Amino acid sequence: MKSMIRMRLSTADAHYGGNLVDGAKMLQLFGDVATELCIKRDGDEGLFVAYDSVEFKAPVFAGDFIEAVGEIVSEGNSSRKMKFEARKIITPRTDISESACDVLDEPIVVCVASGTCVTPKEKQRKG
Repeated sequence: MKSMIRMRLSTADAHYGGNLVDGAKMLQLFGDVATELCIKRDGDEGLFVAYDSVEFKAPVFAGDFIEAVGEIVSEGNSSRKMKFEARKIITPRTDISESACDVLDEPIVVCVASGTCVTPKEKQRKG
């Protein structure tokens, strides 16, 4: 089971000089993907209990379009082990003009992570 979210990061997401976006924004996107996965699987939002690993691979800037994907890779009675990847798919080209952007030929992986969500048995409504 997989889920995906796409969004454009704005200047409100920029936290550092040069319009650099805080890495925590990727974790927020992964949390939203995890919630959708739990809803699809269990009919409940579940609870994100832990990240096992997080690796930031490339910088993200205001104006970038990010695609965050995730999937459930294993299940226990109430736990759902998930893997995530965030990719930059469109980037601004302010060197050309204020509104120019390029769709990247190959997405740039900016963050990968794995973690565990739990949906308590009494809240599971599906399978």
